[in-house]
Amino acid sequence: MGKAIAEKKHMEDALDAMKQICGQKPLTTLSRKSIANFKLREGMAIGCKVTLRGFRMYEFLDRLVSIALPRVRDFRGLDPNAFDRHGNYNLGLTEQLVFPELNPDKFTTSQE
Repeated sequence: MGKAIAEKKHMEDALDAMKQICGQKPLTTLSRKSIANFKLREGMAIGCKVTLRGFRMYEFLDRLVSIALPRVRDFRGLDPNAFDRHGNYNLGLTEQLVFPELNPDKFTTSQE
């Protein structure tokens, strides 16, 4: 969320988008240290995250695999090396509009 440093509206849009996608309120993550080149100060809101468990997790995984991933442009499959030692899988999307829950008229800029 690099754009959120300069303009707070980008962070609000990202939180709203994640809330619509996941079905629960996301947690705002704060920066741990200051980086002068990025105009970042310690404690600034720079991202958001959601922890899904149980039924919501399986429902999201089903929607991701069956609906969202086929809509990704130039999709070449999932990387099997993205698992960590604890069985968690990390996946990055360049555009959040692949989820049908989001209205493309409201979310004009992609979250990077």
